[in-house]
Amino acid sequence: MAEHEEPGKPAELKGRLTVVLVLATLISAFGSSFQYGYNVAVVNSPSPFMQQFYNTTYMERHGRPMEEDFLTLLWSLSVSMYPLGGFFGSLMVAPLVNKLGRKGTLLFNNIFSIAPAVMMGVSEIARSYEIIIVARFIVGICAGLSSNVVPMYLGELAPKNLRGALGIIPQLFITIGILSAQVLGMRNILGNPTGWTLMLGVTGIPALIELLLLPFFPESPRYMLIQRGDEKTAKKALQRLRGVEDVNAELSEMRLEDQSERAEGHLSVLSLLSQRSLRWQLVSIVVMNMGQQLSGVNAIYYYADSIYATAGVQQDDIQYVTVGTGAVNVFMTIAAVFIVEAWGRRLLLLCGFGICCVACVLLTVALVFQESVTWMPYISISCVIVYVIGHAIGPSPIPYVVTTEMFRQSARPAAFMVAGSVHWLSNFTVGLVFPFLERGLGSYSFIIFSFICLVTLIYIWLVVPETKSKTFLEICQMFAKRNKVEIKLGDGDLPLKESKERLEDAGRVTAF
Repeated sequence: MAEHEEPGKPAELKGRLTVVLVLATLISAFGSSFQYGYNVAVVNSPSPFMQQFYNTTYMERHGRPMEEDFLTLLWSLSVSMYPLGGFFGSLMVAPLVNKLGRKGTLLFNNIFSIAPAVMMGVSEIARSYEIIIVARFIVGICAGLSSNVVPMYLGELAPKNLRGALGIIPQLFITIGILSAQVLGMRNILGNPTGWTLMLGVTGIPALIELLLLPFFPESPRYMLIQRGDEKTAKKALQRLRGVEDVNAELSEMRLEDQSERAEGHLSVLSLLSQRSLRWQLVSIVVMNMGQQLSGVNAIYYYADSIYATAGVQQDDIQYVTVGTGAVNVFMTIAAVFIVEAWGRRLLLLCGFGICCVACVLLTVALVFQESVTWMPYISISCVIVYVIGHAIGPSPIPYVVTTEMFRQSARPAAFMVAGSVHWLSNFTVGLVFPFLERGLGSYSFIIFSFICLVTLIYIWLVVPETKSKTFLEICQMFAKRNKVEIKLGDGDLPLKESKERLEDAGRVTAF
């Protein structure tokens, strides 16, 4: 039978969405990515009650109310410690995933979620606002690790024809986390003087679920074969993930990747920066991650409440409009999961940044004229929603997918470390600079975001290739032409195509 089998047939069988693959995806994304989104939004709604707690605690200690400038400083620290922790978490990605593996790092990362959840939950009883600030930094470390490790883990578990769809799942759970925090933060649920500590402590629940369930699912087969040299465990993991016994063709592709980079070993960040063969991949992930965060998405959310208020939305109803915007974000990210393999990564990035660019220009016009034109505030609301839609289908989820796909096994941890550091530093910069930008430029500050979206769009159009349904080596070969290098294979310098055919033939002989 084997000699009559079509070469492409095994790959089609392995492209199925199996129960093990689905559950591993959902558990890792819920246990890690959900927390990232939840902690982004969790302090927004209860902020008045938290600041009141800060002031009351200070009064009990010193017998006088806290100065307004000091309260502002403490609150700024409470908010900004999260992205700062995210930056430090990103710096830990490469050493941890190389030492503990992808799944092992996610399990270890739960320490940085459960501990701060307990700290924030008891902060009011302990009468300490310092605990909250420290806990926000620690849970930021958790977010910095999870935002990089989950896409890496899922990208290595998924077959190539499902890699894009599964790669967007972490971003989907981030948006679900944001929406959950917005819902729980409503005044009649937990966004009140008695419920805010419980709301902060809820972040530990997904971590506990992941800690209990994820050990039953396989480690990344690519990590086990290429980095640990354990082909037996890698084969068993692939068989569970694909739901078939014959996984030799996929193992052959991994062996080929192992051959092509055996001389390189594990690349550190410094060696990654000096690799000519990875130059344009590295520039691309830096541009995309900077574009993602500097495109104004956090500023849009920051400005949304004042836009809604100006449009005539009652103060008590703004929370419902905010939740509605979060629901749109979730819905469009779900849509991206289903269209990414049909439309491709590049088209979604171009469409997303293009929509955000136009929305920022129109929002600027609407904000300038909304005091003088009665119907203009509704245009402002529409622009916010359109911007959220554009960001949800491209700039938010796709950079994580593309970062996984652009690098081979030895370089991927260091690449995520660079991408994550750029992501979190850009996030921190926007949070720090935008209030001053908005004070100085007012409505015109969104023109800067529009320009950043346009520059990112042009770069993607000129440089970033389509990566859907390509193996990691095929993607590397596409960039090799732009980098003006040749991919070297460990055993001689066979052309990539010929070597691949030989290894696939060996896989089919083994199967026979």
